[in-house]
Amino acid sequence: MIATILTALHQDAVALGILIVVLGLIFYTSNLNNKYWKRFYTFFPPLLLCYFVPALLKWPLNVISSEGSQLYYVASRYMLPASLIFLCLGTDLKGIIGLGGKSIIMFLTATIGVVIGGPIALLITQSLIPTIADMDSDSLWRGLATVGGSWIGGGANQAAMKEIFEVPEDVFGGMIVVDVICSNLWLGILLFSAKYSDRIDNWLGADNSAIKKLESKISSFRAKNEKNPSTNDLMYLMAIGFGGVALATLGANLIQPFMESYKDQLDALKMNALTSHFFWLVVLATAIGLAFSFTKVKKMEGIGASKFGSLFIYFLVATIGMKMNINEVFNNPIILTIGFVWITVHVLLLLTVAKLIKAPLFFVAVGSQANIGGAASAPVVASAFNPSLAPVGALMAVLGYTLGTYGALICAYLMQLIAS
Repeated sequence: MIATILTALHQDAVALGILIVVLGLIFYTSNLNNKYWKRFYTFFPPLLLCYFVPALLKWPLNVISSEGSQLYYVASRYMLPASLIFLCLGTDLKGIIGLGGKSIIMFLTATIGVVIGGPIALLITQSLIPTIADMDSDSLWRGLATVGGSWIGGGANQAAMKEIFEVPEDVFGGMIVVDVICSNLWLGILLFSAKYSDRIDNWLGADNSAIKKLESKISSFRAKNEKNPSTNDLMYLMAIGFGGVALATLGANLIQPFMESYKDQLDALKMNALTSHFFWLVVLATAIGLAFSFTKVKKMEGIGASKFGSLFIYFLVATIGMKMNINEVFNNPIILTIGFVWITVHVLLLLTVAKLIKAPLFFVAVGSQANIGGAASAPVVASAFNPSLAPVGALMAVLGYTLGTYGALICAYLMQLIAS
């Protein structure tokens, strides 16, 4: 009987309902005029719970399962590009450009943090634990190279590192655990810290006036054009959003095979990300949304375009949490130690540079996640600060794709020197 119930719970239709109910309960309780709930959400922001509650439902509760589930695929391939279009169509692109060079500096710092973090983590761990893992040093650095690829450029660059350094499947499986656990825990920390951004900015001595100005400008535009949407309005909005997803998917379907025909040349140039279908899907969806921001479609922001974008982002966060297996933290402690030290080096470098140049936390968080998480989570982190800032995360993530393989190769060769 229990096995039958679990099998039913693990079906996508049931899991979808559970996730939506969880999100509904989180938002319901977060808006209650109750001092206990208000105190609770002071320490645990709703977006953070949207991420961790599904993870807990997976393990240890075993209520839902990501095995064989298509929910993350639907959220990342359909809802994410739609949310990018909805969030970008009200974008003030001039305002984003006006954020200044500190955003680029923090992004590049995040990249450097990953590049040097791997070798430093390997060096420290080797010094403290002579027998790091049940694998030889050659397999270890090759496997860690795939983590570097993922943390700078995403899945396409991770796959590229696997092929370039001929990483065995059993080693690669362990490295995926390091990648997922460490990056997802860091994502949780960033979502939590967004609630305290003003305090952290004060500690950093940062001037976040440009960010606040952009938020205010977009909010004013929304207020000016806001109206109670009719069914027709909502249907037009969905047509624009998912029509844009269809167009972006069609474009990706045409561009990806074309790029694949030049795979050898792109491999030689270390530009493997250009053969990724997901890369082009994100690029085209973002471009479509930005193109709409220069037309009358921009006024769709007044009927709730960004609200639908945020709704899809929250569901994406829940499906990301659903994929996280907290149990794996206890199964690979030594290899995970390298990942935790690696992330720590990355974070310390970011905070040091942010303190020196007085960059706000938003640039730290988005610069980091544009590398570590890529297009699937950089807009999520940006939205945690303000939904209107999600396009900044998307644009940064595209930049991460372009640098991923180069940075991962440098990181891999530095780890090879240390391991040998």
